[in-house]
Amino acid sequence: MKPKILIIGACGQIGSELTFKLRQMYGDENIIASDISYNNAEVVNSGIFEILDAQDFKALALCIEKHKVKTVYLMAAMLSATSEKFPLKAWDLNTQSLFHVLNLAKSGVIKHIFWPSSIAVFGPTTPKENTPQHTVMEPSTVYGITKQVGERWCEYYFNRYKVDVRSLRYPGIISWKTLPGGGTTDYAVDIYHKALSDGHYECFLTANTKLPMMYMEDAISATINLMESDSKTLHIRSSYNLAAISFTPQDVAKEIQKHLPEFNISYIPDFRQGIADSWPKSIDDSQARSDWNWSHQYNLEAITKDMLTQLAPRYK
Repeated sequence: MKPKILIIGACGQIGSELTFKLRQMYGDENIIASDISYNNAEVVNSGIFEILDAQDFKALALCIEKHKVKTVYLMAAMLSATSEKFPLKAWDLNTQSLFHVLNLAKSGVIKHIFWPSSIAVFGPTTPKENTPQHTVMEPSTVYGITKQVGERWCEYYFNRYKVDVRSLRYPGIISWKTLPGGGTTDYAVDIYHKALSDGHYECFLTANTKLPMMYMEDAISATINLMESDSKTLHIRSSYNLAAISFTPQDVAKEIQKHLPEFNISYIPDFRQGIADSWPKSIDDSQARSDWNWSHQYNLEAITKDMLTQLAPRYK
């Protein structure tokens, strides 16, 4: 019997593509997508969809009971740049929603939880190169604070109540299917759109700002592989470091110019530069590669080729 899975925040960048992949794997009837609005017609129309506020415990519990859900992917969150503008709203959404699903698992209503963390849990005092799994974590952003707190609660609920919660520290995620959603690494998506539409991109980070990045296909693969792994092989219950490649805006621009020679870029850093400067430049994810055989497939060359190929029809 295939599992009943609820995806909260299914209309978002990662949530939407996770929804499609899980429906492909388990069948449309077994994947319940949910979000606070009908703002992604493709997700809404591709299977079962529920309007659901992740902060409404009663509505969440009723939805889980209605569909006999046993696994929850909690993808709803306010991202880094937006969180800086609305810190209290970010705190409420990013922490309260996690407590709701943790407590439902604690009471036995659901069995498995996926909750995404982020490289934002690291801060200015964290080692920048090959940031280890266990290290100094002093996040300087609202988003990072909410994610670090969430990690601690995940590990606590596992140790104290045996809640099967699993998590990944996502780097910047690049996808052609959805538009940027308010994150500091969003330039690495928007730059491809602007390259095709305008031939120019004005970047909000400096040319040499190096950050860990990952193509969406790799992120979805990592997420599902972690959730399908034998619990006995998992040694991290806070959140696993996850990495693929690291690059700068200048690196992306040069790769784009191999396909679009006339493309040019300018740099006008804004408040997001400070956020980026507090994050690692590269990540050591050897624990994930050892525990559940994680391996990425896409480098910058492959990402750029696929992004431009997939987006080109929109701008012709």
